[in-house]
Formats: sequence, structure tokens, C-alpha cells
Amino acid sequence: MIAAVLHGTRDVRLEMVPDPILRTASDAIVRVTAACVCGSDLWRYRGIIPNSGPERIGHEFVGIVEEVGSTVENIKVGDFVIASFAISDGTCVHCRNGIPTSCVNGSWWGEKDSHGLSLDAGQSQYVRVPFADGTLMSLGDEVSPHMIPDLLSLCDVLPTGYHAAASARVSPGDTTVVVGDGAVGLCAVLAAAHRGAERIIVMSRNPRRQKIARDFGATDIVAERGPLGVERVLDLISSAGADAVLECVGTAESLEQAIGVVRPGGRVGHVGVPVQDRPLPTWPLFLRNISVSGGLAPVQHYWNLLLPSVLDGSMKPGQIFDLEVPLKEVAAGYHMMDTRAAVKTLLRC
Repeated sequence: MIAAVLHGTRDVRLEMVPDPILRTASDAIVRVTAACVCGSDLWRYRGIIPNSGPERIGHEFVGIVEEVGSTVENIKVGDFVIASFAISDGTCVHCRNGIPTSCVNGSWWGEKDSHGLSLDAGQSQYVRVPFADGTLMSLGDEVSPHMIPDLLSLCDVLPTGYHAAASARVSPGDTTVVVGDGAVGLCAVLAAAHRGAERIIVMSRNPRRQKIARDFGATDIVAERGPLGVERVLDLISSAGADAVLECVGTAESLEQAIGVVRPGGRVGHVGVPVQDRPLPTWPLFLRNISVSGGLAPVQHYWNLLLPSVLDGSMKPGQIFDLEVPLKEVAAGYHMMDTRAAVKTLLRC
């Protein structure tokens, strides 16, 4: 089969790799119908996270089940499935507590599974899925093609955006600020609106992303960054500060900006993948009684909550995919995101 392989900085190639086979009784083999490029993939693509050599890449995909192992109970051959970005067994103490990203038997696409076996990654034609019952969500029969972008968002970015809003306890009537206008930030706008925020201020300098933010429920756009951005936000809300701030970038600067615009007693939900150590400024947090919560989104924990809203059309996250290319053009898809010519690339496999 063919798959995307990252060889080094800005060097992603389509290559022939071995077809996956069942290796354990909990496995499933999924024929990938659509995958995508994540903003966090760009950290490796750009060399910000060092690349140690050729490696499979991609952690968001949907597809059709081709085979299942003997102990798989909830996933059937022929099912249309959505994969989580984190592999988890669904039964350990952390999974039962709603944090599958900390599964004691968990692993990550493109690395090694809990048995030490090499794993496929999502930007490929087929994927071996360990712990299929815990890692996949089945929708039964194949779904309408026009729903694929919306459903693909459930692998990562929509639950991650929602995790930011849930961690910041966004509530009806809140004034909310979203720091970051990537796919996760835009999904955080959608989540804040879904949870009833009255005013949603998005920090963005990109007109195309601003439009999607408006479509998702943003009421205000602030283009400035850093201290000027903080000043502009506080001017908009009469210097009171926001009730909730959703940090969706992952840098020290974005976290500082988030803390700068939250009101005393307010809440910050952070889900941006850190690209550097970000020590919390504990003294300002202490003095102003600010709560900071968040982290890796427990995707499976949110599926039952979000799927009905996606299926009935009350949430339409698929707009974040503003570029669609076949898998064979994966290198172009990365380049377009790297240059911010696209928000998020969908790969048809």
C-alpha cells in the first residue's frame, strides 16, 4: 500500500509500505477513506520537533473495517469508523475515569504499540488499529460522502476545541476569548457557541480564518497580538477581562496572552500542543484567582456528546477543511498548511 512518510524537515513523501495484518486479537484492519493533516504534524514537518529518520505520520482518519481480531466485540467488518488520535484499550483505570490519553496500554500512531509492534499511521491506505473497541467509534453502515469532513473532525480537532471550552467551563452568557485561529481554535469557537457563550472574541489576522470563525459564532475579531492584543481585547470588554479564555496554540506567548485577557476569578482552558516548556506565572494566577485547566483532549470521552450535534447539523465543523487533495498529493497538502494557504488539508484515500 502507499503511505505518507516524513524523512526530515519539510520532506514528506508518498511511499510503498507493507500492507497491515492482524497482529493481536484486539486488532482491526481499517481501509482509510479520508485522513487529514494536523497542525501538530507541522511541528515535525518544520523540524521544531526533531525528526529521527523516516517515520510514518498522521493520526486522524476514518474508514471501513476490513478485518477484526477474535476478541473485538463492538466493531464489525463493514462498519464505518472514526479513529481517535490516541490508541487506548477503553478498559484501564484511566480510560474508565474518562482520560483515555493516559491509558496504561496506550500508544500513538506511527510509533510502537503496547506489545512493541510497529504501528501504521493515519495518512495511508490501510491501518492496523490496536484495541479496536477502545480506539474506534462505529457508525454502522457507510455514511453519506458529504458528511466525511464533519465526521473526520471528531478524530481530534472538534473534541480538542470542545475540551478547551469544557476545561474553561464556558457557560451561557459568558464572554469568551479564543487565542489561535487554526483548526482547533476555530473548533473552540464552535464549542463556545454551542455551550452558550454570549460574546466570543477570536484573535486572528487571517481573513479566511476570520470568516470561518464568524460562521462558527465569533462576535468580534482582534488582529493584534502580544501586549497590543491584550490591550485591544480589554478595550472591547471595558477592561473587565473575559470569563473564559481558550488557548489553542501551544506557545509561551499564547499562554501569556490568554492569562492577560482573563478576568480575576476567570478560567483558562489550554489545549495547544506545547512546543516548548511553558512555566506558569503562578504569582499572577494566585493573586487574581485564575484557574488553568486542560491538556490532551480525551477524544472518546466527548464522542457521545458531540456526535448527535454533528449528525443533526447543529454543529458543522467540516468547514475547517478548506483544501482537499488525494493522498498522492500529500506533500502539497503539507506545503499549503505550512504556508498558511490552507487551514486544514483533507486527504482522500
